[in-house]
Amino acid sequence: MSTALAMPLSPTVPAGPSRSYWHVVWRQLRHDPVALGSALVLLLIVGAAVFAPWLAPADPYKASMLRRLLPVGSAGYWLGTDELGRDMISRLMYGGRLSLLMGVLPVLAAFGIGTSIGLLAGYMGGKVNMLIMRVLDVFYAFPSVLLAVAISGALGPGMSNSLLALTLVFVPQVVRVAESVTTQVRQLDYIEAARMSGAGALSIIRVHVLGNVLGPVFVYATGLLSVSMILASGLSFLGLGVKPPEPEWGLMLNTLRSAIYLNPWVAALPGALIFVTSIAFNLLADGVRSAMDIRR
Repeated sequence: MSTALAMPLSPTVPAGPSRSYWHVVWRQLRHDPVALGSALVLLLIVGAAVFAPWLAPADPYKASMLRRLLPVGSAGYWLGTDELGRDMISRLMYGGRLSLLMGVLPVLAAFGIGTSIGLLAGYMGGKVNMLIMRVLDVFYAFPSVLLAVAISGALGPGMSNSLLALTLVFVPQVVRVAESVTTQVRQLDYIEAARMSGAGALSIIRVHVLGNVLGPVFVYATGLLSVSMILASGLSFLGLGVKPPEPEWGLMLNTLRSAIYLNPWVAALPGALIFVTSIAFNLLADGVRSAMDIRR
């Protein structure tokens, strides 16, 4: 969070003809091999998930006890089969759909909701700010993992309840960043000048405040994607997320744990994809953060 808050409110862009801030950000990203490599990995994973109906070599739900726990490299089953004889590569492709959805959607929802609440709290200040921030401080009394498990457990198992639980976990974090940046922007001279000229609060927020707040909040939200992927998979692993027989990486990791001594490579595949995807999100977020902080 401290990195996001340290970003400049009005980035200094090198002088040059028609060289906008986002042009410089894109140029910085293009020269970051780690960020580009992470983006390529994510593109491949997302592409495999989106085009799974056309790329998957078999029906991910078709079971056969005669083919259960085939090893990696088996004829016709490149990545082996699971405990019910279902093709692993097909289930991993289809599982990416639910895993990515459960990882990205709560962050997007928290970004929209948290930014709105943070703008309100930061701009209004006073008792409104105190009321909102003290209520949200209650969520900080619990670690994110325990809070997600507690909310999801109270709501009951299911994908929709898991999405709601993760959104509630991330909203206070986004609100704190948005409120902090808005409080800084609200004290700038041009905001006071706009207020003295008769501009309304909504107009000031939309025209003068929002543009300065979105950058730091967006950078912080991208860093939450890797955390969201791990938490979403963890909920499914505990039986609080996606229900069988739907393929989802966390759920697949749970159902295959009994086979880890019989076929450890197949059992480790869902966990490996969770690890690679979360690391790729994290490295890409670091690249975006560095590219947007262009005070050089």
